[in-house]
Amino acid sequence: MSASRQITSLTNPTVKAARALHMRKERDDSGLFLAEGLKIVTEAVELGRTPRILMYGPEAASHPVLRRIAAATTAGGGEVIEVSREVLEKVSRRDNPQTVVAVFEQVFTPLAELRPETNGCWVALQAVRDPGNLGTIVRTADSAGCGGVILVGDCCDPFSVEGVRATMGSIFAVPIFRATVEEFLAWRASWPGSVVGTLLSATIDYRAADYRRPTMILMGNEQQGLPPELAAACDVTVKIPMRGRADSLNLSVATGIMIYAVTG
Repeated sequence: MSASRQITSLTNPTVKAARALHMRKERDDSGLFLAEGLKIVTEAVELGRTPRILMYGPEAASHPVLRRIAAATTAGGGEVIEVSREVLEKVSRRDNPQTVVAVFEQVFTPLAELRPETNGCWVALQAVRDPGNLGTIVRTADSAGCGGVILVGDCCDPFSVEGVRATMGSIFAVPIFRATVEEFLAWRASWPGSVVGTLLSATIDYRAADYRRPTMILMGNEQQGLPPELAAACDVTVKIPMRGRADSLNLSVATGIMIYAVTG
Protein backbone atom coordinates (compact mmCIF):
# COMPACT_ATOMS: atom_id res chain seq x y z
CA MET A 1 0.00 0.00 0.00
CA SER A 2 1.41 3.38 -0.94
CA ALA A 3 0.59 6.41 1.16
CA SER A 4 0.25 9.79 -0.45
CA ARG A 5 3.23 10.86 1.66
CA GLN A 6 5.40 9.92 4.60
CA ILE A 7 6.14 11.97 7.71
CA THR A 8 8.92 11.36 10.20
CA SER A 9 9.49 14.92 11.46
CA LEU A 10 7.99 15.72 14.86
CA THR A 11 7.74 19.39 13.87
CA ASN A 12 5.68 18.75 10.72
CA PRO A 13 2.61 21.08 10.66
CA THR A 14 0.19 18.17 10.16
CA VAL A 15 1.67 16.36 13.17
CA LYS A 16 1.47 19.50 15.32
CA ALA A 17 -2.12 20.18 14.25
CA ALA A 18 -3.17 16.61 15.06
CA ARG A 19 -1.46 16.72 18.45
CA ALA A 20 -3.17 20.03 19.21
CA LEU A 21 -6.53 18.23 19.09
CA HIS A 22 -5.83 17.08 22.65
CA MET A 23 -6.85 20.65 23.61
CA ARG A 24 -10.56 21.45 23.77
CA LYS A 25 -10.12 24.94 22.33
CA GLU A 26 -8.47 23.49 19.24
CA ARG A 27 -11.24 20.89 18.87
CA ASP A 28 -13.90 23.57 19.27
CA ASP A 29 -12.20 25.91 16.78
CA SER A 30 -11.52 23.25 14.16
CA GLY A 31 -14.56 20.98 14.63
CA LEU A 32 -12.17 18.01 14.49
CA PHE A 33 -11.11 15.26 16.89
CA LEU A 34 -8.70 12.33 17.21
CA ALA A 35 -9.59 8.64 17.22
CA GLU A 36 -6.96 6.00 17.96
CA GLY A 37 -6.73 2.36 16.95
CA LEU A 38 -7.50 0.29 13.89
CA LYS A 39 -10.69 -1.15 15.42
CA ILE A 40 -12.25 2.23 16.23
CA VAL A 41 -11.27 3.77 12.89
CA THR A 42 -12.61 0.74 11.03
CA GLU A 43 -15.95 1.02 12.84
CA ALA A 44 -16.13 4.67 11.87
CA VAL A 45 -15.55 3.88 8.20
CA GLU A 46 -18.12 1.07 8.29
CA LEU A 47 -20.63 3.60 9.67
CA GLY A 48 -19.90 5.98 6.78
CA ARG A 49 -17.53 8.33 8.62
CA THR A 50 -14.42 9.02 6.53
CA PRO A 51 -11.23 10.27 8.21
CA ARG A 52 -9.93 13.67 7.22
CA ILE A 53 -6.44 12.35 7.94
CA LEU A 54 -5.39 8.73 8.44
CA MET A 55 -1.95 8.15 9.99
CA TYR A 56 -0.46 4.69 10.32
CA GLY A 57 2.85 3.23 11.44
CA PRO A 58 5.01 1.00 9.20
CA GLU A 59 4.05 -2.14 11.15
CA ALA A 60 0.40 -1.66 10.14
CA ALA A 61 1.10 -1.05 6.46
CA SER A 62 0.43 -4.61 5.32
CA HIS A 63 -2.73 -5.15 7.38
CA PRO A 64 -5.62 -5.93 5.01
CA VAL A 65 -8.12 -3.94 7.10
CA LEU A 66 -5.87 -0.89 6.97
CA ARG A 67 -5.74 -1.18 3.20
CA ARG A 68 -9.53 -1.07 3.12
CA ILE A 69 -9.90 1.97 5.36
CA ALA A 70 -7.05 3.74 3.55
CA ALA A 71 -8.87 3.24 0.26
CA ALA A 72 -12.08 4.58 1.84
CA THR A 73 -10.20 7.59 3.22
CA THR A 74 -8.73 8.42 -0.18
CA ALA A 75 -12.08 7.93 -1.91
CA GLY A 76 -13.67 10.30 0.61
CA GLY A 77 -11.14 13.02 -0.02
CA GLY A 78 -9.04 12.37 3.08
CA GLU A 79 -5.29 12.10 3.31
CA VAL A 80 -3.39 8.87 4.06
CA ILE A 81 0.03 9.31 5.67
CA GLU A 82 2.62 6.78 6.80
CA VAL A 83 4.35 8.03 9.94
CA SER A 84 7.12 6.88 12.25
CA ARG A 85 6.51 5.42 15.70
CA GLU A 86 7.91 8.64 17.18
CA VAL A 87 5.24 10.63 15.35
CA LEU A 88 2.51 8.29 16.62
CA GLU A 89 3.82 8.74 20.16
CA LYS A 90 3.79 12.52 19.79
CA VAL A 91 0.28 12.67 18.30
CA SER A 92 -1.25 10.26 20.81
CA ARG A 93 0.85 11.47 23.79
CA ARG A 94 1.50 7.86 24.72
CA ASP A 95 4.69 5.82 25.00
CA ASN A 96 2.90 2.76 23.62
CA PRO A 97 0.72 4.24 20.89
CA GLN A 98 -1.79 2.57 18.64
CA THR A 99 -0.48 1.89 15.13
CA VAL A 100 -3.33 3.88 13.58
CA VAL A 101 -4.53 7.39 14.44
CA ALA A 102 -7.17 9.33 12.51
CA VAL A 103 -8.64 12.82 12.48
CA PHE A 104 -12.43 13.05 12.05
CA GLU A 105 -15.05 15.78 11.89
CA GLN A 106 -17.22 16.16 14.98
CA VAL A 107 -20.93 15.54 14.54
CA PHE A 108 -23.59 16.90 16.89
CA THR A 109 -27.24 16.29 15.98
CA PRO A 110 -29.63 19.23 16.56
CA LEU A 111 -32.06 18.54 19.41
CA ALA A 112 -34.96 19.52 17.13
CA GLU A 113 -34.15 16.46 15.00
CA LEU A 114 -34.57 13.98 17.85
CA ARG A 115 -37.62 11.78 17.22
CA PRO A 116 -38.67 10.21 20.55
CA GLU A 117 -40.92 7.60 18.92
CA THR A 118 -37.99 6.01 17.05
CA ASN A 119 -36.57 4.41 20.21
CA GLY A 120 -37.79 3.29 23.63
CA CYS A 121 -34.83 4.64 25.62
CA TRP A 122 -32.84 7.88 25.53
CA VAL A 123 -30.21 9.24 27.91
CA ALA A 124 -29.75 12.86 29.04
CA LEU A 125 -26.74 13.90 31.11
CA GLN A 126 -26.53 17.20 33.00
CA ALA A 127 -23.10 18.79 33.49
CA VAL A 128 -21.19 15.49 33.35
CA ARG A 129 -17.57 16.33 34.14
CA ASP A 130 -15.52 13.19 33.57
CA PRO A 131 -14.81 12.22 29.92
CA GLY A 132 -14.26 8.61 30.95
CA ASN A 133 -17.75 8.50 32.46
CA LEU A 134 -19.25 10.17 29.41
CA GLY A 135 -17.50 7.84 26.98
CA THR A 136 -18.52 4.78 28.99
CA ILE A 137 -22.16 5.94 29.03
CA VAL A 138 -22.11 6.45 25.24
CA ARG A 139 -20.72 2.93 24.87
CA THR A 140 -23.38 1.49 27.20
CA ALA A 141 -26.14 3.36 25.37
CA ASP A 142 -24.86 1.86 22.12
CA SER A 143 -24.69 -1.64 23.62
CA ALA A 144 -28.28 -1.41 24.87
CA GLY A 145 -29.59 0.04 21.61
CA CYS A 146 -30.59 3.45 23.01
CA GLY A 147 -31.61 6.20 20.62
CA GLY A 148 -28.99 8.75 21.62
CA VAL A 149 -27.33 10.80 24.35
CA ILE A 150 -28.29 14.41 25.15
CA LEU A 151 -25.71 16.63 26.84
CA VAL A 152 -27.42 19.26 29.01
CA GLY A 153 -25.62 22.36 30.26
CA ASP A 154 -21.87 22.61 30.74
CA CYS A 155 -20.68 19.07 29.99
CA CYS A 156 -17.20 17.79 29.26
CA ASP A 157 -16.33 17.21 25.62
CA PRO A 158 -17.48 13.86 24.17
CA PHE A 159 -14.81 14.28 21.48
CA SER A 160 -11.88 14.56 23.88
CA VAL A 161 -9.24 11.88 23.36
CA GLU A 162 -10.12 10.31 26.73
CA GLY A 163 -13.84 10.34 25.97
CA VAL A 164 -13.42 8.83 22.51
CA ARG A 165 -11.17 6.09 23.92
CA ALA A 166 -13.83 5.21 26.50
CA THR A 167 -16.53 4.86 23.83
CA MET A 168 -14.53 2.14 22.04
CA GLY A 169 -15.98 3.34 18.73
CA SER A 170 -19.54 3.99 19.89
CA ILE A 171 -18.99 7.75 19.41
CA PHE A 172 -19.60 7.04 15.71
CA ALA A 173 -22.75 4.97 16.30
CA VAL A 174 -24.70 6.97 18.89
CA PRO A 175 -26.25 10.35 18.01
CA ILE A 176 -25.01 13.07 20.37
CA PHE A 177 -27.28 16.05 21.08
CA ARG A 178 -26.56 19.11 23.23
CA ALA A 179 -28.63 21.87 24.77
CA THR A 180 -28.57 24.48 27.51
CA VAL A 181 -30.64 23.72 30.59
CA GLU A 182 -33.23 26.24 29.41
CA GLU A 183 -33.41 24.75 25.91
CA PHE A 184 -33.70 21.25 27.33
CA LEU A 185 -36.51 22.15 29.74
CA ALA A 186 -38.50 23.89 27.01
CA TRP A 187 -38.02 20.92 24.67
CA ARG A 188 -38.77 18.36 27.41
CA ALA A 189 -42.27 19.82 27.85
CA SER A 190 -43.41 17.97 24.74
CA TRP A 191 -41.79 14.62 25.64
CA PRO A 192 -44.41 11.92 25.01
CA GLY A 193 -43.24 9.30 27.52
CA SER A 194 -41.57 9.19 30.94
CA VAL A 195 -38.64 11.29 32.08
CA VAL A 196 -36.97 9.42 34.94
CA GLY A 197 -34.17 10.60 37.22
CA THR A 198 -32.26 9.14 40.14
CA LEU A 199 -32.34 10.97 43.47
CA LEU A 200 -31.00 10.05 46.89
CA SER A 201 -34.28 11.30 48.35
CA ALA A 202 -36.45 9.16 46.04
CA THR A 203 -38.61 6.47 47.63
CA ILE A 204 -39.31 4.25 44.60
CA ASP A 205 -36.87 1.42 43.85
CA TYR A 206 -35.63 1.66 40.25
CA ARG A 207 -36.84 -1.91 39.65
CA ALA A 208 -40.39 -1.12 40.76
CA ALA A 209 -40.98 2.06 38.77
CA ASP A 210 -43.37 2.34 35.85
CA TYR A 211 -41.38 3.44 32.79
CA ARG A 212 -43.64 4.71 30.05
CA ARG A 213 -42.11 4.50 26.57
CA PRO A 214 -40.31 6.33 25.20
CA THR A 215 -38.31 6.75 28.38
CA MET A 216 -35.70 9.42 28.89
CA ILE A 217 -33.18 8.72 31.65
CA LEU A 218 -32.00 12.04 33.10
CA MET A 219 -28.84 11.90 35.20
CA GLY A 220 -27.10 14.68 37.12
CA ASN A 221 -23.39 15.24 37.40
CA GLU A 222 -20.88 13.26 39.45
CA GLN A 223 -20.81 15.51 42.52
CA GLN A 224 -24.21 17.15 42.96
CA GLY A 225 -26.60 14.89 41.06
CA LEU A 226 -29.70 16.48 39.54
CA PRO A 227 -30.28 20.16 40.40
CA PRO A 228 -33.79 21.07 41.62
CA GLU A 229 -35.04 22.44 38.28
CA LEU A 230 -34.15 19.22 36.46
CA ALA A 231 -35.38 16.97 39.27
CA ALA A 232 -38.70 18.82 38.98
CA ALA A 233 -38.79 18.02 35.28
CA CYS A 234 -38.85 14.26 35.98
CA ASP A 235 -42.14 12.35 35.89
CA VAL A 236 -40.58 9.62 38.02
CA THR A 237 -37.65 9.73 40.46
CA VAL A 238 -36.10 6.51 41.64
CA LYS A 239 -33.33 5.25 43.89
CA ILE A 240 -30.72 2.56 43.42
CA PRO A 241 -30.40 0.87 46.84
CA MET A 242 -27.02 1.05 48.60
CA ARG A 243 -26.43 -2.00 50.79
CA GLY A 244 -22.77 -1.60 51.73
CA ARG A 245 -20.69 1.24 53.15
CA ALA A 246 -20.60 3.23 49.91
CA ASP A 247 -23.43 5.74 49.70
CA SER A 248 -23.34 6.30 45.94
CA LEU A 249 -22.33 4.78 42.61
CA ASN A 250 -20.06 5.99 39.85
CA LEU A 251 -22.15 7.94 37.32
CA SER A 252 -21.48 5.60 34.42
CA VAL A 253 -22.35 2.55 36.54
CA ALA A 254 -25.59 4.13 37.80
CA THR A 255 -26.55 5.18 34.28
CA GLY A 256 -25.82 1.69 32.99
CA ILE A 257 -28.07 0.17 35.64
CA MET A 258 -30.86 2.56 34.66
CA ILE A 259 -30.40 1.91 30.93
CA TYR A 260 -30.82 -1.82 31.37
CA ALA A 261 -33.72 -1.37 33.81
CA VAL A 262 -35.53 0.58 31.08
CA THR A 263 -34.53 -1.52 28.08
CA GLY A 264 -34.99 -4.82 29.87
